[in-house]
Amino acid sequence: MSLLNTVMLEIGGSISQGLGAIGAGIAALAAGIGIGQIGKGAVESIARQPEAAGDIRSSMILTAAFVEGVALFGVIAGLLAVVMK
Repeated sequence: MSLLNTVMLEIGGSISQGLGAIGAGIAALAAGIGIGQIGKGAVESIARQPEAAGDIRSSMILTAAFVEGVALFGVIAGLLAVVMK
């Protein structure tokens, strides 16, 4: 019975490691898509209203930094799931 328990624990550990890696990848992809959307919106807004370019640019940079911060937490949580068994 202990051999079966050991095998089940190993299978469960590898599944959680795989899910952690997938989660880290999804967090990185989502951050890239989000920052791309922020940049797209900022460029469109500046094209429509050039006099507000400074305010739009500063808002874009601040929002992109927040997205990067949240994505970093997601990637670290995913990598910790891979490392911590």
